[in-house]
Amino acid sequence: MITITGLTLKNPTLLAAGILGTTGASLLRVARNGAGAVVTKSIGSAPNAGHPNPSMIETECGFLNALGLPNPGYHHYREELMIAREAGVPVIASIFGADAHEFARVAIGLCDAADAIELNLSCPHADRYGASVGIDPSLVREITSSVKEVVDIPVWAKLTPNVTEITEIGVAAQEGGADAVVAINTVRAMAIDVESGFPILGNRFGGLSGTAIKPIAVKCVYDLYGALNIPIIGVGGISCWQDAIEMIMAGASAVQIGSAVHAGLNVFAEIADGINGYCRARGCEVEDICGMAHRVGVD
Repeated sequence: MITITGLTLKNPTLLAAGILGTTGASLLRVARNGAGAVVTKSIGSAPNAGHPNPSMIETECGFLNALGLPNPGYHHYREELMIAREAGVPVIASIFGADAHEFARVAIGLCDAADAIELNLSCPHADRYGASVGIDPSLVREITSSVKEVVDIPVWAKLTPNVTEITEIGVAAQEGGADAVVAINTVRAMAIDVESGFPILGNRFGGLSGTAIKPIAVKCVYDLYGALNIPIIGVGGISCWQDAIEMIMAGASAVQIGSAVHAGLNVFAEIADGINGYCRARGCEVEDICGMAHRVGVD
């Protein structure tokens, strides 16, 4: 059992945004398979069909996706949130917008049906959204502040790794009032068909997730832990309990799991059990090892 931004989770694993989060029924399935909390698909102000196919492919080291934030719009998604809440675990609504006003409008529309709001400031392949605004500290600060002003539930800011210095973005989110940050989203990447010479994804480029990005995510979490005074939820390439422990030692208070659900929904219970077994064998709690890498060798 852990508490993060006032939410009580039975274990420190969460479903990452964009994975099985389109319907309330799929979120229920994830929760009932051991996730401590679930995060929805990113929801915007109006229905969006997303990018043309192919929108997701498997690579030798993970997955490339350029879905383009497909969603039904927040007016039509409220019912799915209410279904998801039947599982009895915290439900975090991931939202996106082109500016602070749009973010605030969506947050107002969903806040009474969610336990927290996660600001998607990091999608790498949606024009005018996600990382398009999340690379600018002043916009991150403004968006976070605008949402905090209109909701009374925790607000998390999901950060992009596609910047020179992620701590600047993290600090801006903290200054805007974020209760926590989530790091990281996918890394900009692409694949090309060697027979035709054409980019494979319909959007030409997308975001890389999976095993390949774990070292990037660990470094980002490590840096953010040294710069912020708010919790960090680590995400990126976590597929086993050892990955989760590494992320926690870098500074994460909890971890989100995305691409690893490809191997089965039991991944949440397996990772949670592994974390619990690790801590029990050492007589410690998750909080005790959070940020341990910063303290090793320090008197």
